[in-house]
Amino acid sequence: MHETRPLLEATGLVKSFGKVKALRGADFSVYAGEIVALVGDNGAGKSTLVKTLSGVHAPDAGSIVVDGVEVRDFHPLSARRLGIETVYQDLALAPTLDPVANLFLGREVLREGILGRFGFLDKRYMRAKAESKFAELGVRIQDVASPISAMSGGQRQGVAVSRAAAWASKIIFLDEPTAALGVVQTRSVLDLIRKVRDTGVGVVLISHSMPDVMAVSDRIEVMRLGKRVARMITAGIKAEDVVAAMTGATSTTGDSNDEI
Repeated sequence: MHETRPLLEATGLVKSFGKVKALRGADFSVYAGEIVALVGDNGAGKSTLVKTLSGVHAPDAGSIVVDGVEVRDFHPLSARRLGIETVYQDLALAPTLDPVANLFLGREVLREGILGRFGFLDKRYMRAKAESKFAELGVRIQDVASPISAMSGGQRQGVAVSRAAAWASKIIFLDEPTAALGVVQTRSVLDLIRKVRDTGVGVVLISHSMPDVMAVSDRIEVMRLGKRVARMITAGIKAEDVVAAMTGATSTTGDSNDEI
């Protein structure tokens, strides 16, 4: 299916918290310009895997290779420098700030010259870049000067995903991006995810919503008991096949969806 090497490839990841083994030799891969759904039942190890791949947790064993180079001393800042961004369920938005300020949160741009040395922000530049990114991804915000707290759940999700897309050059992890959203807002967020994929970024979708997974993903990786137990091309399967792999009824690997 893929002629190029993965943007990110994890092999044999092990992670324990005391006596709890969250990852038991987990493997994972994502390629440029694809949406990979990471699915599994509660306790399968999805959250631990994502936090390990985004630098929050250091694995006890195994390797993580980004763009062909194995990464060591991996942490959130180094993940960002490598072009990896994560949007967690809580979105990590500042509710009293507007979308522009949230897009540049922690990455504010100072004005040139002496004003910049005194800490003055280049608000005109930041607003122009934010509006350009929102327009590129089709995120509709009537007033970019309004605080996040005044916006709908779908708009907040749009701002969070746009922020990740603005800074990610390789991979975006999206943790349950449609949770608690209505039908129309969910459709808008799924369209947004496709647009991010079309920019060439690899998108990893962590979701319990099988309709969303089947609607938007190009490929599915299934976890069970801390390991990857299946790799499937979405176009060639049904939701029942994914559920069967999640529950242990079947196990498949490889892009051909063949059973093992």
